[in-house]
Amino acid sequence: MKYILITAARNEAAFITGTLDSVTAQTRLPERWVIIDDGSSDRTAEIVAEYARKFPWIGLVRNPKREGRNFAAKADAVNAALAQMAGLEFEVLGNLDADTTFAPDYMEFLLRKFAADARLGVAGTPFTQDGGYDSTKDSFEGENFVAGPIQLFRRECFRDIGGYTASPAGGVDWIAVMTARLKGWTTRSFADKRYHHHRLMGTAERSPVAALFSYGQKDYYLGGSPVWQLFRVTYRLAKKPFLAGGLALLGGYVWAAVKRVPRPISPELVQFNRAEQMKKLKGIFRSLLHLKKADNFSATTKHETL
Repeated sequence: MKYILITAARNEAAFITGTLDSVTAQTRLPERWVIIDDGSSDRTAEIVAEYARKFPWIGLVRNPKREGRNFAAKADAVNAALAQMAGLEFEVLGNLDADTTFAPDYMEFLLRKFAADARLGVAGTPFTQDGGYDSTKDSFEGENFVAGPIQLFRRECFRDIGGYTASPAGGVDWIAVMTARLKGWTTRSFADKRYHHHRLMGTAERSPVAALFSYGQKDYYLGGSPVWQLFRVTYRLAKKPFLAGGLALLGGYVWAAVKRVPRPISPELVQFNRAEQMKKLKGIFRSLLHLKKADNFSATTKHETL
């Protein structure tokens, strides 16, 4: 299977060399990799340009500098890159953050998953971060979700969901995966492998506590159930930065609810999301009732197969 990659990068000079080295060392190289420099004020564009001169399948697009962070820029960058590659033949397209590193056979591994399952629409793997973080243990999303730093889409699936939704407030990656599930595509994070995410999620231009407040806001405007949110906050209280982190997550959700922050998704997707959350909670409680350690990563899948 042929694939392409797209990366939107802004001020990633500290990490992007590792990502460039990871991709150029792959056992299965992409047909094309377009990197959109989204107005960086550091050497991000210069570093990419050096690699583009050595590897002709790497393309660099420079956007003008801008103030502030706009999450919709990721969707805009992907659309612009796809327009550049309209004439290429490929079956899979990947969105890749510029602060990730992974093994040389990473892409080949995921391409085999697509080849084996015609209904696999979105694929990825769990990830690690500094400090011992592993998303299979420390995230509440589970194996039916593919986290944003590396998402690979079957081309037909990406077309079916209408691509990334340009949501200025965020949730671009989440909306894509959940819409694919709503439309009947399989979405799966395969635990056989990991990639490393070199910056804590959501902390590109803010502190960890501020990032958690933002995640709480996002949990509300992406339709998260209040019941689910209470369990998520309780779980978060046991993780660093402990009390401050849990309170920030709760505060963001309550703030967004009080302000009635507009939701960038349909009522149908809100309902689907809440049903998925309740299924996962049932799976977790079922494990606890059988005196087994709750498995956040595979709780939903195990519940569906019982």
